Amino acid sequence: MYSLLGATIKWLSVLTVLGIIAALAIVFSVLILIVSKVCKIKEDEKVLRILEHLAGSNCGGCGKSGCAAFAKALVSGEADLNDCHVTDAEAKKLISAINGKQYIETEPTTAVVRCNGGKYCFDRYRYLGNPGCENQMYLLGGQKTCPTGCLGGGSCIQVCPEGAITIEDDVAVIDRPLCVSCGACINKCPKNCIERIPLRAPVYIACTTHCKGKDVTTACQKGCIACGICVKKCEYGAITMVDNLPVIDYNKCTGCKVCVERCPRKCIHIL
Repeated sequence: MYSLLGATIKWLSVLTVLGIIAALAIVFSVLILIVSKVCKIKEDEKVLRILEHLAGSNCGGCGKSGCAAFAKALVSGEADLNDCHVTDAEAKKLISAINGKQYIETEPTTAVVRCNGGKYCFDRYRYLGNPGCENQMYLLGGQKTCPTGCLGGGSCIQVCPEGAITIEDDVAVIDRPLCVSCGACINKCPKNCIERIPLRAPVYIACTTHCKGKDVTTACQKGCIACGICVKKCEYGAITMVDNLPVIDYNKCTGCKVCVERCPRKCIHIL
């Protein structure tokens, strides 16, 4: 025993307590090592090899939470490789070989916002609330009169991994050279007015409404009114009218842009 300022220290007891603590620490350390070995999740080697060749953007455009989840879905057969629009063709060929499947290359695409409205589309009310298109949707489906028009809330901007989207005149605009066609914005848009078109496409219809012409004029100053002029003026038969909306056959379109010039509402855009 040793006396310090009137207090008596029993060193034997102190050493005993320290020994017990040290012993417990060793025991728990061993238990942790054992549990980590027993409960370790073994990653499928094929999944890891596929993951090495994916673009790694984790954009979610494929519909999965990220590239790791997509790789697992590919191996289990729950996803199609062409659901990923970011990984290049050469990498996809390697991935297909690893997965024991034949790769069929698809045509390169780009995303476009099929809306010509924005500030030219009439508002039903003035939205004052939290930013984002989804928040607008909670209140009567958004402030725009057009049921399919872009709300301009910028939710697509938040998910674009390439910074390819801006808001101009209250409507989203995609910078084609920057777009990798990942599909993140397509999945995010609550109005479903962002779509993919072939990268080689010279023009596209910047409208998605199937309303009749009279109804469109009361909602938007630049929406398609299904007048059919583009169909009549196309010398190559590349445009047809389907449910009050022009549809372009890009296998026939020559890029003459006569439809762009003759559209009275200027809702056919050049890429």
